[in-house]
Amino acid sequence: MSKTGIEYLRKKLSMHSNRVDMRYKQYSMKYNDPSVGITIPPEIRARYRAVLGWCAKGVDSLADRLVFREFQNDDFEVNEIFDANNPDIFFDSVVLSSLIASCAFVYLSNDENEQVRLQVIEASNATGVLDPITGLLTEGYAVLERDEEGKPKIEAYFIPGKTEYYVDGKYQTSILNNVAYPLLVPVIHRPDAVRPFGRSRITRAGMYYQKYAKRTLERADVTAEFYSFPQKYVLGLSNEAEPLDSWKATVSSMLQFTKDDEGDSPKLGQFTTSNMSPFTEQLKTAAAGFAGESGLTLDDLGFVSDNPSSVEAIKASHENLRLAGRKAQRSLGTGLLNVAYIAACLRDNFTYNRSLFVKTKPKWEPLFEADASTLTMIGDGAIKLNQAIPGFVDGETIRDLTGVKGADV
Repeated sequence: MSKTGIEYLRKKLSMHSNRVDMRYKQYSMKYNDPSVGITIPPEIRARYRAVLGWCAKGVDSLADRLVFREFQNDDFEVNEIFDANNPDIFFDSVVLSSLIASCAFVYLSNDENEQVRLQVIEASNATGVLDPITGLLTEGYAVLERDEEGKPKIEAYFIPGKTEYYVDGKYQTSILNNVAYPLLVPVIHRPDAVRPFGRSRITRAGMYYQKYAKRTLERADVTAEFYSFPQKYVLGLSNEAEPLDSWKATVSSMLQFTKDDEGDSPKLGQFTTSNMSPFTEQLKTAAAGFAGESGLTLDDLGFVSDNPSSVEAIKASHENLRLAGRKAQRSLGTGLLNVAYIAACLRDNFTYNRSLFVKTKPKWEPLFEADASTLTMIGDGAIKLNQAIPGFVDGETIRDLTGVKGADV
């Protein structure tokens, strides 16, 4: 297959980096939505700009449940490679970056002791040409370091058997390896034929509902000013009377008006105050739409229900979240297995046949932790199943269901 070259990959990264940066801003709650409205002036709206973290909640609610355990049937001892690369930080970083930007990239290299190093690179700093069959890259490009202005300072171009490094846009050096694929591996969330690099957890619908809720909060803040200090008026005030101090008329609890020469006195009145309930209903509507889009509940978004839920009720209400988690485990597990395959080839300086890693399976912790009642029900079910089929349920099966590791003996 002919190579496209580093210039093509540079242009490809610049095309897609804005989309990734926007979703990272949504996640970090730093994205400013354009002002929309016909009643509130932009300068007033800017004073009450709302900040909402629903997109971050939609990502974290799933990312925090995706806990990678280990590789089963580890014939090539790849678990040792991950154990030497801060697995608690590495796996969480891969999962989080993949959910935000639809994919993340793992850059592999050797340190001074010829040990394999794994570095997570977000999708705004890496790209490549994907092989749809294996899920690996045929060639890749990554920005390893940027200057203060955000321009690429150190770049890497990955092709099978070689990694080329560029400093300030100029070729610097190359490092050879004995691996049949580039040392840049994508870990993709929910890939398909249309979007081979996956789909982000921060969807367009989710961003719309969050934007809708932020507009509602901004309008509510502006309206609250008039709600706190209702507008008053005076009718029949003499032309010779001294003008009222508006601030004194607003905050004073007692105002004195005397009759004029004809014995007439002014009449006081107050405009009807704005009702805040429509904004609450609008906010709940936006929350319900976002919850349905992300598989969450209104409780997750801060609208607490009166009755506390049990673990089984939480599982039932989060059925869509559980299905999304299962799908994420399958797609991300394939990418992590590709990382393990490339890491084993780099460590041993030998190109293994990829089919040898078929029996190696990624294992994840359960999406929902088991409580005492769940453990009891699973234990009763395991006893009955083993009575019907001896040895059908073993300790590994129980751990997959509950996440609890029993005694080694």
